[in-house]
Amino acid sequence: MTSGGHTTVIKRVLERRVHEPATREDTTATVAVMLRVLPPPHALLVIHAEATREQLELRIHKEMLDVALCAEHETIEWLHEEFRPLVITDNLALIRRIRAEHLPREPFILFITPVEDPEGIEAGLRAGADDCLSHHASEPQLTARLGAARRIAELEEVLRIALIENRELSTTDELTQVASRRFFSKHFPREIERAGRYRRPLSLILCDIDFFKHINDTLGHAGGDAILKQFGVRLQECLRRGVDWVARLGGEEFAIILPETAYEQALDAARRLRAGIADRPFPVQNNMIEVTASFGMCNLEQVPVGERKTADHMLRVADAALYRSKHGGRNRVTATLMPMHPVRRTPDTLESFLTP
Repeated sequence: MTSGGHTTVIKRVLERRVHEPATREDTTATVAVMLRVLPPPHALLVIHAEATREQLELRIHKEMLDVALCAEHETIEWLHEEFRPLVITDNLALIRRIRAEHLPREPFILFITPVEDPEGIEAGLRAGADDCLSHHASEPQLTARLGAARRIAELEEVLRIALIENRELSTTDELTQVASRRFFSKHFPREIERAGRYRRPLSLILCDIDFFKHINDTLGHAGGDAILKQFGVRLQECLRRGVDWVARLGGEEFAIILPETAYEQALDAARRLRAGIADRPFPVQNNMIEVTASFGMCNLEQVPVGERKTADHMLRVADAALYRSKHGGRNRVTATLMPMHPVRRTPDTLESFLTP
């Protein structure tokens, strides 16, 4: 499997689970798949006694653990730069140093005692080892202890990947790869708070693909999905990378957030977005499909501080502007300039109806 391949498989499994009702059996099956595709965990072998080190090298199979030899003085640096979830060592002082270090993740530590001595085992556990084993242990004992350490390391890795991938799946729209509605609901109010804190302008654009039902009826849902994928890309091409962002609100409706963007600049951006969709046909199913979209924009030149309803109000104003674009002929922009305190009074609006 190529590098990162196991993560890709896990992501696909999680994506499928997003659209299916979760049950205990589903969760168990998902974890089983994730464990199956993971490679053997990486381990560091830091053994001072040469005979013990050589013996463990022969007894630990590659199918069980991917082991790398490491000198004691290199261990901490290695764990910082190339983390290994499992450390096998016979050095109590090293165990204490690892536990005292602020590592990005905590490794599982297996302490190898020189003899089968209860006091030595207690010393290892007090130092911070997760498990202890005599280097004279039988083959079944060694296999069992390493197997348990491997399972713990694998489950921790599965949990880490699942958290990362689930976070990504919850913030990214699967089809278009722009931000999800959930991400928009959480972060648009934060953009408003930030703009208010620094007394900066903020602009919001809502857009809707014109006659999308006809596109679906004509091309089928596969064709409609192809249009949506390209639509998200087209929108992002017209925006400032790393500043402006796009979210899919559902169906064929998208939101574009333009931080620190005054009315005229936002209006120019809306014009570019409209032209970027209308001026180039979309290649779908060996055909070139003409697509247009309607846009509704609202702008606050100075976002008020502490207005809880600003996000909802901006959405309503932008949605009303979009409605006017749809009912005014489509393939156009309607822009609304909002006052500084939109919630406290009826806004005086400046509207621009832009036709192609």
